[in-house]
Amino acid sequence: MQRRYLSLAAVGLAATMTLTLTGCGSGSGGNDVTLKLIAADYGDSKANSSQHYWDDLVRAFEEQNPGIKVDVSVYSWTDVDKKVEDLVDAGKAPDMAQIGAYADYAAHGKLYTADDLLSIPVQADFTPSLAEPGEYQRLQYGMPFGASTRRLFYNKKLFAQAGITNPPQNWDDIVSDAQALKAHGVKIPFALPLGPEETQAETLEWMLAGGGGYTDNIGKYTINSKENVKTFEWLQKELVGKGLTGADPAKLNRGDAFAGFADGDVGMLNGHPTLMKQAEAKGIDYGTVELPGANGKAKATMGVTDWMMAFKQNGHRAQIGKFLDFVYSEKNVLKFSADYNLLPVTTSASQAMLADDRFSKLHGFLNQLPTAQFYPANKTSWPLVSKTVKSRMGATVGPQGNPSAVLTDIQNTADTADNATE
Repeated sequence: MQRRYLSLAAVGLAATMTLTLTGCGSGSGGNDVTLKLIAADYGDSKANSSQHYWDDLVRAFEEQNPGIKVDVSVYSWTDVDKKVEDLVDAGKAPDMAQIGAYADYAAHGKLYTADDLLSIPVQADFTPSLAEPGEYQRLQYGMPFGASTRRLFYNKKLFAQAGITNPPQNWDDIVSDAQALKAHGVKIPFALPLGPEETQAETLEWMLAGGGGYTDNIGKYTINSKENVKTFEWLQKELVGKGLTGADPAKLNRGDAFAGFADGDVGMLNGHPTLMKQAEAKGIDYGTVELPGANGKAKATMGVTDWMMAFKQNGHRAQIGKFLDFVYSEKNVLKFSADYNLLPVTTSASQAMLADDRFSKLHGFLNQLPTAQFYPANKTSWPLVSKTVKSRMGATVGPQGNPSAVLTDIQNTADTADNATE
């Protein structure tokens, strides 16, 4: 989730995993191979770092494959994409990376396809709505790893104190509920994190709620569509302009908004599954509903997935494939999802989660996954567009903001970048 559940997930840390794969033959030593894997850490502390998940998984893999060893090391989300980029630029690409974007590496011919690596049953098990964004020029290079969708979280205690009996179903409800919360002294009636941490996510959530999005159904950027302009004009006038966001959205980061909700200072916000654990740890009684839209439920929710990819530079295709088949087994996908409050990326693990009452609070998020809409991660222009959104969108909803002009500027940037890569 950058998505980051921006993510994506918890507080946005990252793990670099170094994989030492030692040939998949008899283990005689002559075919020993060392593979490097750099990947993201989804924990929010050393105690629940993804390091523990991978150490356990590697231990089980090595027991079944005595000729293969895996050595894991961990980096933060802040550094992980840059770490991979630096290694690739230095001619020292890792064999595998589990990070936020894959398309640029695919475009430069540096990656194996999923067809090259995975057994047919494993590849076919990916949830279709997650596998498709992993395709570049109709070939799958990005293998989904960890997913989330978005729902609106609300504080039940604060709602009750303000006399609100039902969660919001549309934008008018959001405004009236936020006004009631403000009247009862709630510090931040509706948290709108458009600060630099994960602006691209909050932006897409609101675009979808307003009937728009970053792209149309054939992948063309539609950033300055009339739907998107109308959405941000509404935010500027109805939420920010009426003092219902409590703080300057341009200065509010996602992590701070989540922390505020967990502290009981936020009445409502858009959130992903990892917020549940954060809120529960502070004793917050919360509810979730599908994202409200302009005239009812949003047409779709935002989905986020991170990507596993494999570089061709060092070879080792067979060994990488054997390990990834193990990584994507139902048992391991379900355990990772359970450990970090994320959604499974395979059909088999999703069905197992839906059938298990232990995960009932995730079921609402999971049921939205097949129709969720994702970042255009298969476009090599997306990293630049995402960076531009992060730097520009926060001020758009402020008193001096001009949504139409800003969205058109970003559209022009996107079109220029898109044309340059064609």
